[in-house]
Amino acid sequence: MSNILDQLSAVGVVPVIAVDDVPQAEMLADALVAGGLPVAEITFRTAAGAAAIKALAPRGDLLLGAGTVTTVDQVEAAVEAGAKYIVSPGTSKAVIERAQQLGVMALPGAVTATEIQSALELGITTIKFFPAGTSGGAAAIKALHAPFANIKFVPTGGIGLDNLADYLSLPYVAAVGGSWMVKPELLREGDKGKLTQLAHDAVTKAAEIRAAKA
Repeated sequence: MSNILDQLSAVGVVPVIAVDDVPQAEMLADALVAGGLPVAEITFRTAAGAAAIKALAPRGDLLLGAGTVTTVDQVEAAVEAGAKYIVSPGTSKAVIERAQQLGVMALPGAVTATEIQSALELGITTIKFFPAGTSGGAAAIKALHAPFANIKFVPTGGIGLDNLADYLSLPYVAAVGGSWMVKPELLREGDKGKLTQLAHDAVTKAAEIRAAKA
């Protein structure tokens, strides 16, 4: 599980994706890899989520996570499809425990001290700070880090290239999730070229921020 977090942290940005069908997912996967962004969090916000993960799992060049996982059944479907980690918008004891039983990393959502403490009691040391933009942003993460010094954060929601540095420059932010590099209209249009460029821009910006911080 630590290896999964290391891979996410090494890239710095995680595209959060909602796809309509498997061909769309396959095109996007090609674009992400071509852009140097070998990570995809495919959400269960659409009916195609599990099928898309299953179709992409054999590739071997893409770290696949399942997002918007809110039930035990979805955990099981995601893992069966080939997801290497699961992400939830909130903290669910049942979801976390089932993921742990199946041997995959759970990344639950939390924005309050109470939620973080609940996650800690379940053995979680990295949380998804969601929705970041409307929950205090980087300033809130800084404040929460004080009493939870051993927690890593993966903020998601309301983040783009313009404010990426606010989050990624914090040493306790492992990576940042977002959908700005996988815009729905480009997915619908099948614009692989623009999606590849957005992925490249995201990875390049993340690397620049990390280099400046070092």
